[in-house]
Amino acid sequence: MLSRHLLRASAISRQTGVRTISFDFSDQQRDIQQAALKFAREKLVPVAAKHDETGEFPWAVVKEAHSLGFMNPQIPEKYGGPGLTTMETALIVEALSYGCTGLQLAIMGPSLAIAPVLIAGNEEQKKKYLGMLAAEPLIASYCVTEPGAGSDVNGVRTRAEKKGDEWVINGDKAWITGGGYAQWFFVLARTDADPKTPAGKAFTAFVVDGDTPGIIRGKKERNMGQRCADTRAITFEDVRVPAQNVLMKPGDGFKVAMGAFDMTRPGVAAGALGLAWRALDESTKYALERKTFGTQIANHQAVQFMLADMAINLELARLVTYKAASDVDNKVRSSYYASIAKCFAADTANQTASNAVQIFGGAGFNCEYPVEKLMRDAKIYQIYEGTSQIQRMVISRMMFNHFQANVLLYTYLDRYFI
Repeated sequence: MLSRHLLRASAISRQTGVRTISFDFSDQQRDIQQAALKFAREKLVPVAAKHDETGEFPWAVVKEAHSLGFMNPQIPEKYGGPGLTTMETALIVEALSYGCTGLQLAIMGPSLAIAPVLIAGNEEQKKKYLGMLAAEPLIASYCVTEPGAGSDVNGVRTRAEKKGDEWVINGDKAWITGGGYAQWFFVLARTDADPKTPAGKAFTAFVVDGDTPGIIRGKKERNMGQRCADTRAITFEDVRVPAQNVLMKPGDGFKVAMGAFDMTRPGVAAGALGLAWRALDESTKYALERKTFGTQIANHQAVQFMLADMAINLELARLVTYKAASDVDNKVRSSYYASIAKCFAADTANQTASNAVQIFGGAGFNCEYPVEKLMRDAKIYQIYEGTSQIQRMVISRMMFNHFQANVLLYTYLDRYFI
């Protein structure tokens, strides 16, 4: 369990404001990581295959994770949470994902819904909705994706209309993680009917209580991987939401949703890291056990090079993920590093899992061994919270903007001062 001493020491270290570059964990960070990794090995690994086969939501695991402080660790202490940093949260996600990314998503899935409330919620909203999750092992869902709008958030068609002191929401959402059990939803809806209105003014962000009449929860989806993490379609039919449940003000929804991604993408990258880490460990262990041509396959250069490439990419992905997480903690909004971390870690997880199956050979294609599940679980990291293609668009756009800004600056200096 994350002790009060550990949490207090972590808070003190954050208050110093020191921002020196360090590649070493603090004692607190190391303790948090080791505690989460111990939980993953002892509680997640033994039940991962069962939940993958049945698709059953892992309530027992979720409840225990909550009791130990691993669930929603970024909720501030003033609202009843552990109050951990984004970096410390990433370490927990990485460790839990080493055990099973499906179970990790069931535990940490509410983090994406929490982010908009942390960014844009007022005190009353934070006390109610963050306090609710801190007090009990409950689920909240980020409700933005639609059948025709995934990475293209500007394509959201769900509508909200103001009627008196309420907003009435109508529309369909898809692939909503935790949708079957959510006690509340973060919902993005279009509130300006003019299609020419820019995204930055056309949408409004809402917190919608899960028991509000008119919310229809669809059937649980059966996915390629991460099967125990509940995913469903959610339909809103004349769902009435009080005006006090608007985050920031009407028209600010797009900015709230995008700000949440900058905060949460390092955590998604950390999930991919944990999977790649597990795949590398399983592959190394197997390579030292399996023999061909009279020797362990670890002695074959072809296998050595595959393992080396897996290790190289894992370590590089770690560095940029930790950098992106640290930026969030230092109040540096960096879509650039968040997108690089999410994209590179996702690609690394997929390549590493695929190589793991290759190293296992025929055994890797068999469900009795863990690597086929790792390969299935890995794919979603290149899709959710913005596809790898979208991340590359974000990265290139920011590169162009930065370059053009510098060119304009240099032109100005040349003209007037040089």
